Amino acid sequence: MSRRVVVTGIGMINSLGLEKEESFNNIIDGKCGISNIESFDVVGQSVTIAGEIKNFDPLEVASKKDIKKMDRFIQLAVKASREAMADCKINDFDANRFGISSASGIGGLPNIQANAITFETKGARRISPFFIPSSLINMVGGFVSIEHGLKGPNLSSVTACAAGTHAISEAAKTIITGGADRMLSVGSESAICEIGIGGFASMKALSTNNEDPQNASRPFDLNRDGFVMGEGAGAIVLEEYESAKKRGAKIYCELVGFGESSDANHITTPSPGGEGAARAMKAALDMAGNIDIDYINAHGTSTKYNDYYETMAIKSVFKDKVPPISSTKGATGHCLGAAGSIEAVISVMAIERGVLPPTINLKTPDEDCDLDYVPNEKREQNVNAVMSNSFGFGGTNGVLIFKKI
Repeated sequence: MSRRVVVTGIGMINSLGLEKEESFNNIIDGKCGISNIESFDVVGQSVTIAGEIKNFDPLEVASKKDIKKMDRFIQLAVKASREAMADCKINDFDANRFGISSASGIGGLPNIQANAITFETKGARRISPFFIPSSLINMVGGFVSIEHGLKGPNLSSVTACAAGTHAISEAAKTIITGGADRMLSVGSESAICEIGIGGFASMKALSTNNEDPQNASRPFDLNRDGFVMGEGAGAIVLEEYESAKKRGAKIYCELVGFGESSDANHITTPSPGGEGAARAMKAALDMAGNIDIDYINAHGTSTKYNDYYETMAIKSVFKDKVPPISSTKGATGHCLGAAGSIEAVISVMAIERGVLPPTINLKTPDEDCDLDYVPNEKREQNVNAVMSNSFGFGGTNGVLIFKKI
């Protein structure tokens, strides 16, 4: 890279914490944020569990008047973005050279559901005037850029469960090509509603282990039976290295590689053997100069084929030098379009703290998933470089590599 890209601020919110330290500490301690759904009546649903954020107060991020203009996924994005912006400790900046790259997989699904019901029961005139702008995915970038006065590029990625990862790589590309000196990347999702849960359940994608929520999301375990939906947001401030160094910023690490690919195989099933995912990993490694990877934060959804094919892809790329791997979705649930952003923050904190988050609920080995998944307990070790994987419906793949500087 002619212009190096570093991380100078991070923030996140999910079912295990309202900010990065609380969330990360709970994740590495092996806690689980999955429980019975409380945000709506689950009668008639085949799935009644999720990784909900139970104690988030929207009034923390907006007034009662403005909350009406922001679906919950936007509120969560504002929360995580504030933490990342405060963390980067920059008050005086050229607004035209500071942009935003946002992401979500579904966006304002609860709002779409609510206004569709309003239309059917009360008529078109009763639809909220804020319905459309509060549901649009790119409104994450809209609201956040307005709050922080970011006048650089305003981009948005909508690539299912790879969206958060792609938003980070798009932000990095913007800095590398000179379009901005700093970019705030934020991915957010909050689709835990009747049609969100019902829709994924109808695809047989979700775990039906309703009786034991804490053990329902079990990546790489033989008895895994689907993912558990989560919600949350992750935010990262990326900055051109010389700019960050000049202002004396705290630099967490450097983004040294990213890779993207398409399976061109099936709308929901990964390509056989994880071939598409492997190409994205190889592209990221090529960009990073084929450095040694100390830890992989896997996509690891707890579905039969994702975990199996991701394992195969990792084996094909790393051969006999496979690093430790873990999936933090056992703890947070699968946050869909926000997953890549949240897991990027977790990856950065793993480097900073020198600890590998565990794959919780891995109790019964699967002979097809036979790698070192850091089962059930954190592992303290020096972490120099981390790979973070994200794969989405439509066969879209994204991979990031962060390295200690």
